[in-house]
Amino acid sequence: MMKRTFRDEYPDTRPASLTKRLVAMLYDFMLMVAIWMITGFIAVAINDGEAVDGPLFNTVLFLITFSFYGFFWTRNGQTLGMQAWRIRVQTLDGYRLSWSRALLRFMLSILSWIPLGLGYLWILFSDEKLAWHDKWSETCIVQLPKVKRDND
Repeated sequence: MMKRTFRDEYPDTRPASLTKRLVAMLYDFMLMVAIWMITGFIAVAINDGEAVDGPLFNTVLFLITFSFYGFFWTRNGQTLGMQAWRIRVQTLDGYRLSWSRALLRFMLSILSWIPLGLGYLWILFSDEKLAWHDKWSETCIVQLPKVKRDND
């Protein structure tokens, strides 16, 4: 039996705009800040009320951040921000991301931000509308069509 792809479910997908991608990232960033704050509160409580920082704490924050994105990307291809804007990440073939591909995409997306976000702005110049990390990880962000309701 052949594996169903996202394209089988949504054949009319097109690349998501830079604006929708950035707004979805803003939504997810707000959620991540809340998660980081909760993590910080827990870490301070564990550390007898003293401030916490250093490589161990930073590693924990990094792992929590990747786990957030990895969970959503491998589950249904959408973080909460992406769900709000009806966009989804998938492989170029239309499949869900594996955990290894999600990690690759996550790490490469950091590189896309380093030169002042040029890797993201590349979407405006790319014929395929891919950011650097999309191209390097063989993934893409697509716009999903509006869901038709029975009463429409």
